[in-house]
Order: sequence, then C-alpha cells, then structure tokens
Amino acid sequence: MNIKLLHLLEEDCTLTTPQLAAAADLTEAQVEAERTAMERDRIILGYKAVVDWDRTNLESVTALIEVKVTPQRGDGFDRLAKRIYQYDEVESVFLMSGAFDFTVIISGRSLKEVAHFVGERLAPLDGVTGTATHFILRKYKEKHLVFEKLPEQDKEFIFS
Repeated sequence: MNIKLLHLLEEDCTLTTPQLAAAADLTEAQVEAERTAMERDRIILGYKAVVDWDRTNLESVTALIEVKVTPQRGDGFDRLAKRIYQYDEVESVFLMSGAFDFTVIISGRSLKEVAHFVGERLAPLDGVTGTATHFILRKYKEKHLVFEKLPEQDKEFIFS
C-alpha cells in the first residue's frame, strides 16, 4: 500500500494515472495495480466530489445530531450504529468519546424534514436514550477545502 498515492487520491481523486505516477514516483502500471488492490481491500471506499450546495438553487439543510445510547450486550455500539447508518438520510455516523455516544450527520430538504427524521425514526430506536440536534448554518471548510463566500450582487436602484 502506497501512502503517498492514498494522500494524492484523497486530496484530488480526479488526477489522471500519469499525474499520480509522476507525483508518487511510480510507474503508471504500479499506480493502477496499487489503486485496484486498495479498492479490492476496501482501503479506498469510493470517490466523491465536495459540492458547495449554497452555490446551487437547491434548498437543503444539514444537521449534526448528538445521540446518547445504551450499548447492546455482546455487540456494544456496533448493532445500533449499523441500524442508524442504514437510513438513506444519514451521511455519517461516528462513535464519540465524551458526553454523547454517536455523532450523526444528516441532510434533508427542510428543517421540518430533519426534525421528522429525528423525532419519528432516530429517537424512538431501542437503545437511544437522548438526542440533541444542531443545524449547520454555514460551511467554512470541509475536508481541507475552503468554501468561499458568495459574491454579493450589485444592487441597482432605478428611480423615476
């Protein structure tokens, strides 16, 4: 496993095989073999674009939900984490140290949709003992990428 190649792919998965070979000091055949092996071994789980949704005309809401749970006998946190991450709305689930057990990141079309998910699907799960929902108001940086503020449009006033 070539760590430099992993870092390059994580930073910009759109780099071509020749670009990756040059940057990682490998041959193109080595890059392809390494990438194929890392995908097969599930070291590389997928390739994603980071999108600034504020620059689109789509309305969406992202929420970070703190979840307190009672660990399951024999399974600890794993069975409940699996139950939570199977929901389509759930983007990420993290086991945490501290005052709560899981951080769950979800997206929805509206505050109401997110609230419905938390109240009707997440909070009632067996083993969930409490939730706290925090709505993300603005992203400044994600995965080392800075989200630039939208340029303000020039306002034109017409007086007659």
